[in-house]
This record gives sequence, C-alpha cells and structure tokens, in this order.
Amino acid sequence: MKNFILFATAFLSLFLTRVYAQETFECQAKAIGNAIEIITKEEKDGLKTEIETVNADLEKGTISKEQAAERKTKLAEQRAKNIEQRVAVEQAKLVALINAKVDGKISETPKNDTISQKKEFSFKYKNKKDNISERRTTSQFVFAAGLNNLVADKHIANSDFRYWGSHFYEWGFTNNTRLLAKNNLLHLKYGLSLMYNNLRPTDNREFVVNGNQTTLETSSVNLKDSRFRNVYLVLPIHFEFDFSETKIKDGKQIFNSHNSLRIGLGGYAGLNVKSKQILVTEENGYETTSKTKGSFNVNQFIYGASAYIGYKETSLYVKYDISPLFKDNLIQQNNVSLGIRFDFN
Repeated sequence: MKNFILFATAFLSLFLTRVYAQETFECQAKAIGNAIEIITKEEKDGLKTEIETVNADLEKGTISKEQAAERKTKLAEQRAKNIEQRVAVEQAKLVALINAKVDGKISETPKNDTISQKKEFSFKYKNKKDNISERRTTSQFVFAAGLNNLVADKHIANSDFRYWGSHFYEWGFTNNTRLLAKNNLLHLKYGLSLMYNNLRPTDNREFVVNGNQTTLETSSVNLKDSRFRNVYLVLPIHFEFDFSETKIKDGKQIFNSHNSLRIGLGGYAGLNVKSKQILVTEENGYETTSKTKGSFNVNQFIYGASAYIGYKETSLYVKYDISPLFKDNLIQQNNVSLGIRFDFN
C-alpha cells in the first residue's frame, strides 16, 4: 500500500506538470534533481542545528558525554531516514518520467507552441547550452538502475541469488571538469552518490548471523519474498573521455559535453549507511513483513571499480566492489552490478 501511494503520487505529480507547465524531459529531470538537492540540504542543516543544541546542553553540564553521543546518533539516524523517505518520492517521479520518455509520451518541445515560439525556444535553449559549454566545470544529476548479484570465489555462475530479482539503484550529483584548456576529450568526473544494493536469495533462504560468519540458511517458514539491502554513501570519481564535437563561434572554441560518445573509467569509495533484511511470509491469506536492521557483519567501508560507455546522457554502467560484502566470511563475496546510467546536465 505504501509503495502504491508513493508511485501514485509520483504519476499524479508528473501529470499535473505536463498539463500546466508542459516542460521538456530535461527540464523535468533537472527539477527532480534540484528537489533532491534541496531535501538533502534541508535535512543536513536541520541536523547541524540539532547537534549544536546537544553541544550547548553538554557545555552547560545538563547532560553527560555518553548521553550527548547517544542523542547525536539518534538524531543522525532520524535525519538519514528522513532523507531516504523524501528522496524515495523524487526517485519514483524520475522512474515514472523515464518510462514516459521511453514510451514516447514526452516530446522535446511543448505541444501547443506555434512555429515562432518553437524557434524562440530553440534559440534560447541553444544559447543556454553555449553558455554552459564555455564553463570549465559543469554539474549533472546522476541516476542508475539495473541488476545486482554476488561474485563468490571469483565466480557468478550458479548464484545463490535471483539474477532478475536482485537489483541496484544509485542517484547523486557529479561535477564534470575539462582537464585540458584547449581540448575537450579528457574530463574528471567526481561527486556524491547514494547506492542501494539489493539481493534476493533463492530456494527459500535468508541470511543468518553465526558469530563472525553470515551465511544463507533455509528458512523454517515459507517465504514469499526474501531480500537483503545495503545502502552506501560513496564518493565516485571517473576519468571521462567525451567525444563531443568542438565548435567554433565568433572565432572562439565552444566545448560542449554529453553530446556524443562518452567513456568513463574509475571507481568509488564510501561508507555503509544501513543494512536491512526484509522477509515476507503469507499464511491463511494474511501477509506479514518483517524488517531486521543490523550490521550482519557487513564491511562498513566500501571501495570498488566502475566504468560506463554511452551516448549523450545514457550509458551502459558496470560496477564491482573490490571490498568483500562481509568482513570475515570464509568465502569471499563481492558485489557486482550492471545497468543503465543517466547523466542529466
């Protein structure tokens, strides 16, 4: 029911946007990116204010250091939960928007424009692109989604997890800096992303913690769904080769980006924000969902390699966690993901 309301809200929002604003796909995607940025800033600013209040109480001596540390932890967890819930709504909007774009329901120009209005829009948009291209550094909103699984002892065949049922999501912001003053080929792309890696075990199994070992074991009850989710806050960095054409205007070179073939090679590093196991059972027509949060012996620090190749804003994207999923498991298991990535200017 919660997911239905979330997606219904997203589709309604997109419908109203199209009817009253008639914005282009790029404008709508940019607006969603701006909304996520505002949400993150609001929650971070709110957390900062709350932490300052705790510090003030600590200085007054009304609370102990242990109480202050406990309050800060709870405040940080609540703010992280707020970001996750609020950003999920914007993510649903973006997914709905992309689906509408793929289905051809969104045109590149407003439907009711006259020919002269279209020409004016095209001229303004081109000027805007030219202005952006003259900057050495530009920014993008990044969204990626696709399949996710584990490589065990360097093999992924006969996986313990559903190939099509396990998936990943990633969204964030990047800066894209042209490294050479007179050449557009090489760029450095860096930013901040939130990664969601989901695993769905096969054969009615769930993760069980036995000391420092986390293993898959057959559940004592019939599971309708079993899912293990890890959320990471990471700093991605890539060297990007952009083959967009360099133009000459009024005797000046214009360096456009994301207008042609792009290849990115790099990696990421960050921290585990949350680990959660979700189990769904059904008995006598009643469905029960249980959610268990904890460490599950998951590595709190993550680092890996990633690459993408694509045309304009759309790319084929692959990432591989060099750090194992679990800290001390006898069998090393590394997360691997393959999907589609969108970089919206």
